[in-house]
Amino acid sequence: MSDGTAFSTLLAQLTGDADGYAIDLPADWLQGRTAFGGLTAALSVAAALRSDADLPPLRSAQVMLAGPASGPLRLAVQPLRAGKSSRFLSVDVTGDAGFAARSLLSFGASRASQIDWQALPMPPALPPEQAEVFFKAGAGPGFSRHFETAIAGGARPFQPTATPELLLWVRHRDVAARQGLPGLVAVADTPPAAALVHFPAPAPFSTMTWSFDLLCDAPQTDDGWWLIQSRAETITNGYSAQSMTMWNRAGQPVLVARQMEALFI
Repeated sequence: MSDGTAFSTLLAQLTGDADGYAIDLPADWLQGRTAFGGLTAALSVAAALRSDADLPPLRSAQVMLAGPASGPLRLAVQPLRAGKSSRFLSVDVTGDAGFAARSLLSFGASRASQIDWQALPMPPALPPEQAEVFFKAGAGPGFSRHFETAIAGGARPFQPTATPELLLWVRHRDVAARQGLPGLVAVADTPPAAALVHFPAPAPFSTMTWSFDLLCDAPQTDDGWWLIQSRAETITNGYSAQSMTMWNRAGQPVLVARQMEALFI
């Protein structure tokens, strides 16, 4: 199997003009007939960052994945509001099949506060060096070849009697992609739906919406590894709502998220 186009190479191919940004998405970044949601979100964040060099840190994103994103894509960035310490932007992605995605991005500068509290302890996890590979070569979706994954705990797909929870270590194979916000966003959506644990056999599923909040200005980790826990909270009527949390190697929480998946089973 070819290694395909590295994430850092792909990001460099995002070009800008008077009408926005453009990229021709290679097939090795697809999940079925569309880019996986993390890549669509990552490209949207990259376009926003290029549109305004003075943006403060990203705090929150709401991503609506409405249609297939593949082949030649256009990304249109629209500033919505600028305050003293915050910026709000939207990014629309369109392709040959029409409208594909919309991201609403909220950026905000840090401010001094008397309060510092959190309650997101990292769960017990096998270190990635000792854990079994999750996406085995040739067995995962097309985009999975670009990531290293390891089973840190939780359940595995196709175990209908287990709690629908995945706990995975994930990092980019492309070392150059392990720094920067777009690379982080792409990694955060790498695990499949936690509902896959309750699937009796392989079947299609698709992310409809994904929202995430970043918990620090510039997340960093050792050796590129991030721990991601995905928990299905409901699996019913052909949909699954799940929560997600991401920690760095030192156990610091860096991102929380929610996701709605459509299940075709």
